Amino acid sequence: MIRAVIFDFDGVIANSEPLHFTAFRDVLAEEGVRFTEEEYYAQYLGFDDIGAFRAVSADRGLCWNVGLVTRLVDRKAVRLARLEQERSILFPGAEQAIRRLGAALPLAIASGALRAEILSVLDRAGLSQYFGAIVAAEDTSASKPAPDPYLRAVRLLGTAIGWTLAPCECVAVEDSRWGLESAHAAGLRTIGITHSYPATTLGAAELVIENLDALTVATVRGFDLA
Repeated sequence: MIRAVIFDFDGVIANSEPLHFTAFRDVLAEEGVRFTEEEYYAQYLGFDDIGAFRAVSADRGLCWNVGLVTRLVDRKAVRLARLEQERSILFPGAEQAIRRLGAALPLAIASGALRAEILSVLDRAGLSQYFGAIVAAEDTSASKPAPDPYLRAVRLLGTAIGWTLAPCECVAVEDSRWGLESAHAAGLRTIGITHSYPATTLGAAELVIENLDALTVATVRGFDLA
């Protein structure tokens, strides 16, 4: 039986991937690196910020050191915050889905986004209170598709609610194959949502939905777990 829901953040709750791309593109342009939207979605969306800049460096033979990567991450965070200032970036139905699920089940987030970015979006929408645990990019040494973010989220959520939660009692809501790989490796059940990629690329998910209106308590508890 599913006893908790763990959300990815970017691409599931927050429609922030276009803004992340713009922030990456602008910061990389300052370093003389051309970065396209096609590249971002095909190769880098599954990384956290550190991993994305490291991958760009490796793919282009740039050999950026730790200090430069750290500075690029900081500059990208500042750029992203500016882009987010005057707009709501929640996906349609996100607020309602969180409120209805949160009234019935414990919720958590396992994300490659920075904690400050996650809390900024949730606080503006009055949704932070619904999450018993938030695992952000800085909370694990390995990011998705490694299982670490989900394993930590299950553990922290169990502590927060005073239950012993098993990964198989939690369902992950993900928008990418990298996130689904992470959730499966951690032992969670999975729901894919077609916010970022078509259903054909989310075949690893046990259930695929088109939007957050379809994410109900009945859906979470009743989809095929066989």
